[in-house]
Amino acid sequence: MAEHGGYPLSVKPGWEGRFFEDFLVGDEYRHPLGRTLTQQDNIWFTLLTQNVAAVHFDTHYAAKTEFARPLVNSCLTLALVTGQTVIDVSYNVFANLGWDEVRLPKPVFEGDTLYSRSKVLDKRESKSRPSVGLVTVATEGFNQDGIVVCTFKRTLLAYKRGMGPDRAPPVPNSPI
Repeated sequence: MAEHGGYPLSVKPGWEGRFFEDFLVGDEYRHPLGRTLTQQDNIWFTLLTQNVAAVHFDTHYAAKTEFARPLVNSCLTLALVTGQTVIDVSYNVFANLGWDEVRLPKPVFEGDTLYSRSKVLDKRESKSRPSVGLVTVATEGFNQDGIVVCTFKRTLLAYKRGMGPDRAPPVPNSPI
């Protein structure tokens, strides 16, 4: 059977993510997945993290605030927007080094759908780890109306091509 890149010609590999070499300063990634936040997401995340701010899980209390409804926990917003970037930014991450300049300029409410985009700000070789390089991106999370609700800069160590762990999952011995 003929092969291409170690796969039989009829088998097509899925998205393998970006490696350090693939990042170019100035590139923008428009992350493909949106996510609608539900009341259950907000309550579960808030209580799971032991956040006792009633504005996140007590509708009666939240109705008395200037927002008149529950706010989505800001840590959930940050986590979701970060997660949306993984497919394009950190699928081949060795480690996250930090989030800087985290801002939450507008509230997020239950029922909002969030989207995100990132721009490569900087990249450089690691001085201490030859298998990775440092990449810094700026990310914006925005709602269904295009209103920016979260911004941050994130620095990570991305594997160089061929230097990370083997991702190939096991394949059954039986034919499909």
